[in-house]
This record gives sequence, structure tokens and C-alpha cells, in this order.
Amino acid sequence: MFQAALLASPPLPGLPADDALTGLMGAVARASARPRYAFMVLCLLAEVADAQGKAGPCVAIDGQPMGLRDWLSTALGRLAERDSRRRSLEQRVAADLAGRGELSPDPAQARAQIDQAVSERACQAGKTNLSRTVSELVEAGLLRRHYQGYRVDHRNRGGQRQAVYTLSGPARLLLRRRPERPGPVEQPMPAGGQYPLFAPPGALARA
Repeated sequence: MFQAALLASPPLPGLPADDALTGLMGAVARASARPRYAFMVLCLLAEVADAQGKAGPCVAIDGQPMGLRDWLSTALGRLAERDSRRRSLEQRVAADLAGRGELSPDPAQARAQIDQAVSERACQAGKTNLSRTVSELVEAGLLRRHYQGYRVDHRNRGGQRQAVYTLSGPARLLLRRRPERPGPVEQPMPAGGQYPLFAPPGALARA
């Protein structure tokens, strides 16, 4: 069912519409329990990858580095902003805040509290979904993954190391027919060891 729905979808603008792309979509459908989501992950990585298909450890947002996983989670999360699950989450968050006596009586402040809490929960859930999907794509040979530290590369995650993903196998065809763009941002870790979590409005479109 998932494979049929994915293969019936029209090609995304700028992507090669040929048998190779059909084969890639079939490989994604076989590899992932969420093929549409997995294919969007590959497309986003292709947008920010260098000519060798490497994306990460961070993406430049208005000249500032943002961790690749944070950027992916935020970009993918925005696709679900109108989803019924998002509205259900907002209702649960509002009930939780009210139950703890933390929800402001001011409607504007209450809205801001709810939005902030929803964003935090959605980001955490998004990272979990992303990690699961990336693992599926790695196992299928469509991605390679390693973790890059402040000074040296390391294959084991930990400390201040950031994820780096490289398109491999059939997924490399997504690098075709795209405009020339700078490769991944290689910048030192900011003070405090954290990249900005959320990009300003419209920034993702300029990444």
C-alpha cells in the first residue's frame, strides 16, 4: 500500500523523472515504514549536501550555524503544523499546563506558552522519528552516517559530536539537476556546545 501510494506521487520539482527515480522511490518504500517521510528526508539532505552528497554537521541559517538534525526536525515538523495530531497535541499541552496551574490567564500569554511547549515536544518527537528513519535508510544503503566532533571525526555519538549524513547508492541521483550551492557548513561549536534550535521565520527557505 505504501509503495503504491509513493510511486503514484508526482515527481518533486527539479528532480530527475526517470526509471532511476522510480527505482529509488521503490527502494525507500521497501526500506521504511514511513516512505513519504523518508523520501522527504533524502530530498532535504540533497538540498544542503555538497557535490559528494555530504550534509552536516550544520546548516547555515542567516549566516549562523544550526545543527543538521535540528534543521531537519524543524523543517519536517512544519509539514505537520496543520495536521490533526498537532491540534490534539496542543489540547493535551494546554490541559497539562492548566492542571499544574502554570497556564496564564492572559489569552496571548497562554497561547505563547502552549506554542512553546508544543514546539519542544514536537522537536523531541521529530528527532526520534528522524533517527528511526535514518537508521532504516542506512540499513538500506541509501545513507551513510557518522558523527563529527569539534576537532576530529568519530563514528560513535557522544559529547559535542554532531551527525553528518552522506547520500549513497541510488539516493545520489537526488543530487542531479539542482542549482550549484555551497556545501555543508564547517564551523566550530558555539560557546555552550549548542547550535540554535529554531530558525527565524522564512530562514529555512534560504538555507
